[in-house]
Amino acid sequence: MALFISGLGTSAAAPQIVLFLVREMGAPLHVAGLYYLTSIAAPVAGFMVGRYSDRTGIRLGLFRICALLGFVGWAAIAQSNALWMPFLISAAILSLAGAATSQVFTAVHDELSRQPGANESVVGIIRMALTAGWIVGPVLGAWLAAQCGLRAMIWMTAICWLLQIIPLGTLSVPPARKPTTQDTPGQQSPGREIEMVPLLAFTGLFVLVYAGEPIKYGFLLLYMEETLKLEPAVRGAVIGIQPFIELMIMPLSVVIARKVGTLRLMWLAAGLGICANLCFAFWASAAGMFAGQILMGGVWGVFMVLGIIVAQRLLPGAVATASAIFMSSTALSSALGGVAGGLGVDALGLPHVFVLPAVFAGVAAVGLIAMDKAGMIRD
Repeated sequence: MALFISGLGTSAAAPQIVLFLVREMGAPLHVAGLYYLTSIAAPVAGFMVGRYSDRTGIRLGLFRICALLGFVGWAAIAQSNALWMPFLISAAILSLAGAATSQVFTAVHDELSRQPGANESVVGIIRMALTAGWIVGPVLGAWLAAQCGLRAMIWMTAICWLLQIIPLGTLSVPPARKPTTQDTPGQQSPGREIEMVPLLAFTGLFVLVYAGEPIKYGFLLLYMEETLKLEPAVRGAVIGIQPFIELMIMPLSVVIARKVGTLRLMWLAAGLGICANLCFAFWASAAGMFAGQILMGGVWGVFMVLGIIVAQRLLPGAVATASAIFMSSTALSSALGGVAGGLGVDALGLPHVFVLPAVFAGVAAVGLIAMDKAGMIRD
């Protein structure tokens, strides 16, 4: 329930924030687009919160603090009267607030580690709730913005950040084990830094896979409308089929991973990403768009569940740090995808810009194969 509400509020504002900056704050379009670059601060903030969580063992307490920061940040944006304010608020406050979700997943990891025979499929169910929030949120946000205005819509986002605290109540989940001096992230040794290399490598590969999403959402609708001349209902169905496929695959991904191997399933999913983007680039029809989106549903049905599990396994002595680094990596993906898409569409045009995310996914697949062959995690 907490993560559904979180996804609902965040995704309601995400597609509307540029419009808010242009209409309410008077920002030029090219300046408003730079707002997304403020999310680059999220990985640093997430690392700091995760490191503190591993040092102290506080999980849900930090979740509540981050959620309160989210409420304060979005409420401040809703009342902003100067263009610089949303940029500063996002970089300084919302970057810290974004660590709330990673603390929930860390608490779930700690709880599962204490339960005999605990099933990691629980992670899949919780990830489905977050995804469901991201499906409903944009629709609700667009309706509320049309009916009540953009500032009211941002107030709804702020309230959702506050409401996500309620389902977990006063629950407290102690860490799986007491941190010791030698593995406390606050007192890192060269050995600890070396241990983080596989996690950072895996996160980098995830960034490459996810970088295709901002390219797709930036240009796929435009391509379907202006070049393919697809009807609005068809365009909506193309966009909507991906999360539907995701939700179908998510509860099965952990089960399948046990049979074929976690990293093997993930590099196979990256391969689906290659095929999906090649469909967008070279299959110029509604069928090609549906095929690409169905394949992308397979990609994210696997990565969105197994990604956090793999990250925590790669740094078992500091699962909060691992969770925070992994969960905040989407900010880097958005920046990479935005830059690559902007430059690529000028150089390659539509639809061949989608060759770029196919290449990114191919590099990620090779990297995941190498990690699999090296036996970096045990299934």
